[in-house]
Amino acid sequence: MVAAGDAGKVGVADRLGIEPEMVVQEIGWDEDVDDDVRAAIEERIGSDLLDEEADDVVDVVLLWWRESDGDLVDTLMDVTGPLAEDGVIWVLTPKTGRPGYVEPSDIAEAVPTAGLAQTLNTSVGEDWAGIKLVSPKSAKAKR
Repeated sequence: MVAAGDAGKVGVADRLGIEPEMVVQEIGWDEDVDDDVRAAIEERIGSDLLDEEADDVVDVVLLWWRESDGDLVDTLMDVTGPLAEDGVIWVLTPKTGRPGYVEPSDIAEAVPTAGLAQTLNTSVGEDWAGIKLVSPKSAKAKR
């Protein structure tokens, strides 16, 4: 039987589009991250999340982001480097009213400046929300 508190965690890998054997890098880990979300993703991919030091080509970047974490544009530019051509970035931010909450407008301003497009928002746990970022199709066509 699934406990009521687990219901939101069961499908988090599905909601984030995580598939078996994907390479997933985690940026911005700290003590406040949702370990159940991390465990669900590791279970789905069948391996550990890569840390910030990894230089592999990655399918997905999980970016745990809080208000005090600095310049989001700079960070987004940095994390797009190892991203596969069709890779995605999930910016995971504390939900409204939680410590470190980030105004959605702050993210919306940073995304196009970093050359990305925002495509989807979803809940990824009790305390965290996720915003999916991709490279715009027009940017790929010009390469």
